[in-house]
Amino acid sequence: MVEKIINLESISLVDFLGVENANIKEIAKAFPNSKIVARGSEVRIMGNSTEIVRINEIINSLIEHYNKYSKITLDNVKSYIHSNPEQVQLHELEDDTILYGAKGAAIKPRGHNQLKLVHAIYNNDLVFALGPAGSGKTYVAVAMAVKALKNKMVRKIIITRPAVEAGENLGFLPGDLKEKIDPYLRPIYDALEDMIPSEKLKFYQEKNVIEIAPLAYMRGRTLGNAFVLLDEAQNTTAMQMKMVLTRLGENSKMVVTGDESQIDLPRNQRSGLVHASEILRGTEGIGFVRMESKDIIRHQLVKKIVVAYDKFESENPPYQPSR
Repeated sequence: MVEKIINLESISLVDFLGVENANIKEIAKAFPNSKIVARGSEVRIMGNSTEIVRINEIINSLIEHYNKYSKITLDNVKSYIHSNPEQVQLHELEDDTILYGAKGAAIKPRGHNQLKLVHAIYNNDLVFALGPAGSGKTYVAVAMAVKALKNKMVRKIIITRPAVEAGENLGFLPGDLKEKIDPYLRPIYDALEDMIPSEKLKFYQEKNVIEIAPLAYMRGRTLGNAFVLLDEAQNTTAMQMKMVLTRLGENSKMVVTGDESQIDLPRNQRSGLVHASEILRGTEGIGFVRMESKDIIRHQLVKKIVVAYDKFESENPPYQPSR
């Protein structure tokens, strides 16, 4: 039997180990052939060498996580336990900061999957970010777009979103094009306002440096030197998705975000997001990042609501209205 001792000096033991050592007990449960004992500022691991190496990786990753975020949750522990060592050893950004917002606050990825999304965007020209509402997909994508613009990596940001609620037929709504589609893009404006001072944001929009356009207006264009964000992509049709993906031009990046559990298309239409995920997964140069309910950063009840709905939908067939 091999033994390894990890020192936790200068770390709040309650915050790191959890109430009644719940975090360490969770690791011990995952490795029943080893013994893990927390005593004072030390964690003692006893077992075979292979398991000890893996447990040591998990605990050291949790120490790095604690040093950055000042807390460890049971969800964090489970995430590191079930991650591959390669995933845990992601090459991280300096200080994890994407950029500094309009009021000077540092905007950083919150949690492992948001960090994976940041790296996927750095390493691929097309990225699909999938998962539940509130998990930060759009916010991280907007932050990366603003960073690219500020660093002169692109000349403009193009943001589009299918207006399914208006059937993509916006003519009956009052106002000009911007006023018609603005209500559907409010979450993106909220993110932009966090990151760019209001006067500069207004200037960017007036000069079309930041362009907001309905999905239908992408047809026939080549989107070069741009950071393109297709949001709420679960509400695109397969034809719309192919159309927008093939707009990608030289020196451009595109991030496609969506939640397959919130498709608002008519029952007889297949989601372009689901279709594209099946066709393009595994293609070199295209990244896929899956967010989970544990990544939700809204009110704590939102996570519970999503989990409850997922459980119900997995146990019950889709509702079929009577004719």
